[in-house]
Amino acid sequence: MLEEVERWLNSRSWSAADRPLGRLLEAKRQTGRTVSVVLPALNEEATVGAIVAAIRAGLMTDAVGLVDELVVLDSGSTDRTAEVAAAAGARVVHRDSVLPRIPALPGKGEVLWRSLLVTTGDIVCFIDADLREFSTTFVSGIVGPLLTDPDVHFVKAMYDRPLETGGVEGAGQGGRVTELVARPLLNLHWPQLAGFVQPLGGEYAARRSLLERLPFPVGYGVELGLLVDALHTVGLDALAQVDVGVRKHRHQDGQALGRMAAAIYRTAQLRLARGHLVRPRLTQFDRGEQGFVPRTSDVDTEERPPMAEIPEYAARRAA
Repeated sequence: MLEEVERWLNSRSWSAADRPLGRLLEAKRQTGRTVSVVLPALNEEATVGAIVAAIRAGLMTDAVGLVDELVVLDSGSTDRTAEVAAAAGARVVHRDSVLPRIPALPGKGEVLWRSLLVTTGDIVCFIDADLREFSTTFVSGIVGPLLTDPDVHFVKAMYDRPLETGGVEGAGQGGRVTELVARPLLNLHWPQLAGFVQPLGGEYAARRSLLERLPFPVGYGVELGLLVDALHTVGLDALAQVDVGVRKHRHQDGQALGRMAAAIYRTAQLRLARGHLVRPRLTQFDRGEQGFVPRTSDVDTEERPPMAEIPEYAARRAA
């Protein structure tokens, strides 16, 4: 298995610089493929505007038309996320307005799943809305292989992920849930995927023809679930990763990371043995005046079916 991972790393790991923008535009012209960029957003007014503005200015001009559609999918924000994103030039869609016959559930995967119904691109690119110092290379880098190589169906971004504590950045120390939960799970149970540098990263692109066939965990497990299911659907050689530099973003506190870890483990466990389920709740502790106080949360357990099975999506495709 190690030899297969090394072979894959040599043949399916690239740098964004390997595909200059001019080459991508020519490939897009020749293939006629269209590109949609989706930003799932929940209370990201501080960062979403700059990301949208950069994509509009760098990838959606008359001279550089790499991106055809830019959608911010608002997951119920209570701040000015929608207003800021619209002012910067995005089409803003509220989660609850998409497929209203199915009540929306909280979670990132939920909005990613629903985004397939409000976008039209042959290639769909997901970008987290909390990135700081955003570069359009995040988009062009991961879209590139899908435009130039017909055998590639799913591309993850890889990057350095510094952890900022007390105003000081620790190089390579971000991605704590990746290192403590996701990477061990993948290495033990899906060793073919051991070569992915950032398996839980929120920046990835895929062909719509693949995404519409995959189930979507509604919460934090969505990245692991899509990666594992893509492996089983199209095979390892249809998956790739591209180095896009450095990713800076808002970091979660320890308890939020615990909830993420539980959801990711649950997602993996469902794929390993659907008939034997762990307890889908997580108890954490806060210190109160009288000592430690338990707080129990539900772990994300719902998954949405492949979008191709939804009648409204099928009708739109037929039309």
